[in-house]
Amino acid sequence: MAGALAPLARPRRMWGGDSRPKHPSVVFAFADQWRAQAVGYAGDASARTPVLDAMARSSLRFTTAVSTCPVCSPYRASLLTGRYPHTHGVFLNDVCLNNDAVSIAQAYRSAGYHTAYIGKWHIDGHGRSAFIPRERRQGFEFWRAMECTHDYNNSFYFGDENVKLKWDGYDAIAQTAEACRYIRQQARQGPFLLMLSWGPPHNPYHTAPAKYAAMYRPDDLVLRPNVPQTMAAAARRDLAGYYAHISALDWCMGELLRCLDDTGIADNTIVVFTSDHGDMLYSQGEQRKQRPYDESILVPMLLRWPARFPRAQRIDAPFGAPDIMPTLLSLCGVPVPRTVEGLDFSGHLDGGPAPNDGAALIACYAPFGEWTRQRGGREYRGLRTQRHTYVRTLEGPWMLFDNAEDPYQQRNLVDSADHAALRRDLDRQLDATLRRLGDDFQPAAHYIQKWKYKTDATGTVPYTN
Repeated sequence: MAGALAPLARPRRMWGGDSRPKHPSVVFAFADQWRAQAVGYAGDASARTPVLDAMARSSLRFTTAVSTCPVCSPYRASLLTGRYPHTHGVFLNDVCLNNDAVSIAQAYRSAGYHTAYIGKWHIDGHGRSAFIPRERRQGFEFWRAMECTHDYNNSFYFGDENVKLKWDGYDAIAQTAEACRYIRQQARQGPFLLMLSWGPPHNPYHTAPAKYAAMYRPDDLVLRPNVPQTMAAAARRDLAGYYAHISALDWCMGELLRCLDDTGIADNTIVVFTSDHGDMLYSQGEQRKQRPYDESILVPMLLRWPARFPRAQRIDAPFGAPDIMPTLLSLCGVPVPRTVEGLDFSGHLDGGPAPNDGAALIACYAPFGEWTRQRGGREYRGLRTQRHTYVRTLEGPWMLFDNAEDPYQQRNLVDSADHAALRRDLDRQLDATLRRLGDDFQPAAHYIQKWKYKTDATGTVPYTN
């Protein structure tokens, strides 16, 4: 268990004479490898997520939230900088994010907010169990984090000192308790940004607490139609553990919401629930992430702020990972740094037009790890619109799906003569997006050489524990 919180100083600005912050606090809770489809409110008959289902009934629900580069470290670097991977340089796991950009924590701190980070970090690149000094924390003050672990019941973290501490039991529950302690102490001290990064439901799948594991029997689970029959038994086995993690995190989300209610700051706190990327879980015969299919690229995303958005709304416009930072900053009245490349959707959330052209970029800059070239991995750039997915490799058009007519992406239309005009339109739109972002779509070796990363024969940056 973490120790007691140190006294927190008052913010530099935005503080009035009463005991309530004048600007909203932000609680940003995100899981690892939770696909958009695996929640009850999205229609998953197997997922038991009563807290999130209730939260969805009073939140903005992003139906096309896209993990731009669907793998752990690239997403996190985009979340913290509002930049795309070809700019911030974190397009592989286990590399270190530089300090070239103003981070989300630095931006909030400049506006008088306190900042806190709890859980998995995974953008330090100095070893997965190594101490992360303050100068590499991207502006976060309160710190209870570890670079990366998926040993959820034997999980460690660091505070300010280079002393390894251990979470009590299942780490997501202990981390949530620590987040609630922070909220209770900080509630009357002024506005804050709290990021809570859970490791589940990322594999290993079968390590959730027994009470949640007991909720799921493999034979009872409903598979997506794009899971090959030959993989059905393995899919049900892994999904049972995956859903057990999900139900545990659903309970954790309930603890966060109760804490906000108990401290009296729920109305003026922005709460975001989301994930860094999805998980194929045998859909299309594939596993894990990086692929451009919906199970990999789409993530659940809810935003609740009763004081400004008192009723539930669907946000169907595609929304990419780099868009999170500028949108949250603008909602809080905090200036968006010039280093940000993502788009500010705050006006759209208030009913205005979406700031993009109806599409979010999806990209793989360098296949690695569980999706090496030997396993079919390839560089790609693509677009996810509300209706379509279009993907191009260095060799040319690769995928085109009509997700309204074919929600499980089982009919690739890229070579269909009837869809040639649509393919050309999406290809031109992709070209325009890449030009706007300054992305000239080079082979993986170009980026690896540019950023001076050392990779092994699979294209992976080796890591140490």
